[in-house]
Amino acid sequence: MNYKSILITGGAGFIGSHVYDYFNSIYPEAKITILDKMTYAANKKNIPENFINKNHSFKQTDINDFETCMSITKDLDLVLHLAAESHVGNSFDDSLIFTRSNTLGTHTLLEACKRNKVKRIIHVSTDEVYGENINSKFSETDPLNPTNPYSATKAGAEMIAQAYFRSFKLPINIVRANNIYGIRQYPEKIIPKFILRALDGLPLEIQGNGKHQRHYLSALDFAVALKTILDNFTPGNIFNIASDLELTNLEVANNINLLIRPNDTKDNINFIEDRPFNDSRYAVNDNLLRNLGWMPKKNLISDLPKIIEWYKTNKNWFDK
Repeated sequence: MNYKSILITGGAGFIGSHVYDYFNSIYPEAKITILDKMTYAANKKNIPENFINKNHSFKQTDINDFETCMSITKDLDLVLHLAAESHVGNSFDDSLIFTRSNTLGTHTLLEACKRNKVKRIIHVSTDEVYGENINSKFSETDPLNPTNPYSATKAGAEMIAQAYFRSFKLPINIVRANNIYGIRQYPEKIIPKFILRALDGLPLEIQGNGKHQRHYLSALDFAVALKTILDNFTPGNIFNIASDLELTNLEVANNINLLIRPNDTKDNINFIEDRPFNDSRYAVNDNLLRNLGWMPKKNLISDLPKIIEWYKTNKNWFDK
């Protein structure tokens, strides 16, 4: 299907901007609209092409604004829904913001999509909806068991999305991806936070004992996965998107320290108090997606030098 009109919610954020870049490259003639509330983690510098391409537009608004959602979803071929509050630590401090954005915001958008008969929708969820998995990997049919306010609001959004598919035949797919890395990621997340602290000569702070494990997926591989799903689109499908690389938080810190200050023998890691609850491990089986021909091509370890160089060159990127 050739998509002529595309909406990307959260497109000025880290992941959304990479999705925008990729879909702009593969659909150069498409009309692409970005909707973003422009909270602290969003940045217009992430999407410069959006403001010079005559076919593209930008709408700064809250996704809970139903009238705007109704207006912006008219005559759309595709909605890529990435807008969300995503920092788990923040969800322990003010979880109501997460419910309003992630759950109610998704409901608002999907109701507008239903009324305007949007042709295809991808709702971006997270592997955290499954809860922790110590010894195996979750498949798409496993029950959801979120353990923190962030993942609970994402699970709530998924329930609404699945209900809209079953009740109204809304043409929607859901994706649940691993931790995503790349340039332009706001420095509250582990990789950019560690990079910037190391560049400033500061110790890297690790919550708990550093043994928590995560899989790391490139933002570029993630964008390609969305295209693969769209090329094989069947309404109601759910796909895990996984990386083959799994690291502990301590391994991430050691790799960054090794690249930025290899000859510094000081103690460059501090272990600090863990958050109220911290899943020990997330892991998902993505055979359904790989059977469609997708595989991750990037690797965090080999990508780290370029990512570090980007943050070194763009230390003021996030200044407002």
